[in-house]
Amino acid sequence: MVPGHYQISARVPAGSNALTDVYLYVDSGKGYNEIERIDLSFRSNGKSPAVAVFSLEAGAQKLRVDPGEGSVKIAIGRVRLRRLGRIEYYASLIGRVVARQVKNPGTLVRSAARGIKIWRQSGLRGFAAMLRSKEALGPPGSVTYEKWIALNDTPTEHDVADLRQRLAQLENKPLISVLMPVFNTPEKLLREAIDSVRAQVYENWELCIADDCSTKPYMRRVLNEYANHDPRIKIVFRDTNGHISHASNSALELVTGEWVALLDHDDLLRPHALAEIVLEVDRHPDAELLYSDEDKIDAEGRRYDPCFKPDFSRELFRSQNYLNHLTVHRAENIRAVGGWRPGFEGSQDYDLNLRVFERIAPERIRHIPKVLYHWRAVEGSTALGGSQKSYAYVAGLRTLEEHVERMDIPAKAEEGPGTPCYRLHFFVPEPQPFVSLIVPTRDKVELLRNCVESIREKTTYRNYEILVVDNGSVEEETLAYFSELKNAKNVRVLHYDKPFNYSAINNFAVREAKGSIIGLVNNDIEVISPDWLTEMVSWAVQPDVGCVGAKLYYANDTIQHGGVIVGLGGVACHSHKDFPRDHPGYFYRLKALQNLSAVTAACLLIRKSVFEEVGGLNEVDLTVAFNDVDLCLKVGEAGYSNVWTPYAELYHLESVSRGIDAAPEKMERFSREIAYMQRRWKEIIERDPFYSPNLTRGREDFSLS
Repeated sequence: MVPGHYQISARVPAGSNALTDVYLYVDSGKGYNEIERIDLSFRSNGKSPAVAVFSLEAGAQKLRVDPGEGSVKIAIGRVRLRRLGRIEYYASLIGRVVARQVKNPGTLVRSAARGIKIWRQSGLRGFAAMLRSKEALGPPGSVTYEKWIALNDTPTEHDVADLRQRLAQLENKPLISVLMPVFNTPEKLLREAIDSVRAQVYENWELCIADDCSTKPYMRRVLNEYANHDPRIKIVFRDTNGHISHASNSALELVTGEWVALLDHDDLLRPHALAEIVLEVDRHPDAELLYSDEDKIDAEGRRYDPCFKPDFSRELFRSQNYLNHLTVHRAENIRAVGGWRPGFEGSQDYDLNLRVFERIAPERIRHIPKVLYHWRAVEGSTALGGSQKSYAYVAGLRTLEEHVERMDIPAKAEEGPGTPCYRLHFFVPEPQPFVSLIVPTRDKVELLRNCVESIREKTTYRNYEILVVDNGSVEEETLAYFSELKNAKNVRVLHYDKPFNYSAINNFAVREAKGSIIGLVNNDIEVISPDWLTEMVSWAVQPDVGCVGAKLYYANDTIQHGGVIVGLGGVACHSHKDFPRDHPGYFYRLKALQNLSAVTAACLLIRKSVFEEVGGLNEVDLTVAFNDVDLCLKVGEAGYSNVWTPYAELYHLESVSRGIDAAPEKMERFSREIAYMQRRWKEIIERDPFYSPNLTRGREDFSLS
């Protein structure tokens, strides 16, 4: 069978559950396996044959249909298999998606609106991707981690053999010192932790264990047993209990390797963990610090709660120690900063990471987007939640405060309200920088009035002007409001009398702006937090920061913008769209300051000098869509970082003033803009560094791919 889309249909007796849970196994030449298993979802109206649609990515030599794991009575009549044409396939997809949601008209209407928006933004390819994700993934979160592991994280014998071959070809095979302080570890867990090191595919390691004066009699016996059996295992028995920082430093004295990998005494390394580390070092020999993805493991050995991390994000790192496990340092850096500092127990690794970060370039921090570490969830472990070790949070805040002081950062380290995160609260310089807020508009006077008045009445930052840029308004009420604004303090009305071109309108206004900081603001924005502009200015004035984005909500208090993820839907989509207002997001991403590749220009601040340095908005290739994403990516390319802050909150009634562009000529323009973005930013669209490749590209909800 050739690659393509197929429909399988079968007749079953009324009331039969034979097709309730069916697996289709594909043999593409390597035999049947779980990796190529397809879960068939049959649908039937009770009269016609039950039908399921599936896709073959690589073709198939044989197919096998199996019933589910439950007890079923098999009674199947005629079975038919046929290949679908592309149009028929997508027509059937639309039909099934609609059928799934028809009982909930509100959901159906929202899905239709979402489909139109994705079509506008991402063209046919993005629309097709949305349909495929809705069909294949079902409801959000329906791809379980168990299934993800089976499909993506279950190495075969062939995979291991290939890994060994790649390791054998390395010219440099550095010694990795696995550092493990221990204290009264349950014997079973201690053995499992040590065995996970001994099971490494990469064999040039040493395990440096410091026993922190354990009182359990089996500890010395077990550790000596392993040390006598394997000369790569080194043990030091401390005479006094000094807690984890002292114990870690004692283990550090045993280290002779170039690299130090940190392992808690009851956690587990994946068998390929150290192999992936040395392969990454081989690819990036200037690396100084490496970290991987991780998950948790319960008392029964079940894996759950994977943490799929972004590449290095300085501001997210200052908000939480998301590097966590597995972290690997150059040994010389640990020694150079003095090792672990007593007094920071619970956040001793965060303290170490911050001090090492201060002496290395951010680009030398490498992220391996693979689960290399199992974090044990046992009573008393922070794996069970931050409440298990509240002292760790306090210690983390103190280490961040000292980091701010050492780096002479003009900010205060604070608790993140209601979260286990921290906040860097930057100070605004005096005198306050002058800000020009640019608000393009065309009629829709009630939206504009609400936007302008909410800024003027609620904003506590005082040193700003509002530039209302009229692009062809004709309604009398709008023109009357413009006349009103002529007498308003710090408000100017500019007229741009050319065809609508969002990029050109804003570039025109920037040239007229008096401020050293530019604010791009949609006319359907409404202020929530009075200090929104203070917060955004405090970031925009930082010399290495480019674009600053805000947290935006729909009128129904769901998330409209939690930052932009490049590559979703074909070009870019908003993070955590439609999540409830108070939702923490994926590992607190909705509550934490962070760097992102892009933020929306519905509310964006940038220094005028940076805006001009990168050539402003692209008014030739991107007249309507993606010009803000393009701006942010140009700013990033120029060496600045873009920041999203959850502490500037506003409402955004998305694109109400412009409406839906469904005319053929407008769709053609969108297609050109999509093609431009995919050509200009191909690499980052394929792999946004601030989004994990292990997460879906079909939705904005950070669910599994």
